[in-house]
Amino acid sequence: MDGSEPTEGVRARETVDDSTESGREAADGDAAAVTFDREGIRAGFLTCLPVALGVGGYGIAFGMLARRAGLSVAEATLMSATVLAGAAQIVAVELWAEPLPVAAIVLTTLAINLRYSLMGAALGPWLERLAPARSYGSLLLMADENWALTMRELKSGSGRGAFLLGTGIAIWVFWVAATVVGAAAGGVIGDPARYGLDFVLAAVFVALAVDLWEGRPTLVPWLVALATAVVAAALLPGRWYILLGGLAAAAVEVVRHDR
Repeated sequence: MDGSEPTEGVRARETVDDSTESGREAADGDAAAVTFDREGIRAGFLTCLPVALGVGGYGIAFGMLARRAGLSVAEATLMSATVLAGAAQIVAVELWAEPLPVAAIVLTTLAINLRYSLMGAALGPWLERLAPARSYGSLLLMADENWALTMRELKSGSGRGAFLLGTGIAIWVFWVAATVVGAAAGGVIGDPARYGLDFVLAAVFVALAVDLWEGRPTLVPWLVALATAVVAAALLPGRWYILLGGLAAAAVEVVRHDR
């Protein structure tokens, strides 16, 4: 009996050590499963082309509005190349006046773009496994459309960490090129709403929503986000309803999953 107890203790410790080592190897394997290579960039770029084409139509509308607000073709193009946030850019040019209402533009665009903090957090489980330069560099080109495509891709288990960058490049190229076209033609075509270009963004979001639909479990947060956004839009000035709708849906999901 005295001799068997140490032996069993050693075996137990070896079993624990083996299990711990296996867990570490599994974790390492999961981390290594998220890759960042040219193939991921290429796949993201090609997948995003149809969506980027729709974004291009929206970019033409922005270019027209920017010219009507008094921006030159170069100024509108520079804004699209460095900001890459369609809704915020359109709101900014809608508020454009003399003297320039800097505070109003900053606060309004901040309210609109705060949603990106929630979107970036959703990508965290995958991007945190990449080097900071790669993850943050990819996030610089994140927009609503390619975020939705990237979430679908990463949830599928492909592990293509560079997919976001590839989709972002496609969005950026079409957005900037379309801005040039819209700004150059803005003085000739006139109001983009006459040609239905103001509906392009809504159409793109409807198409993306179909891909993000996951069945009945998705219904509750979507309805909460919708109701919150509608109420906030009626009660609050500016675009705070976008952020509040997203926060309300996120809070509901946290409560549901913590039960």
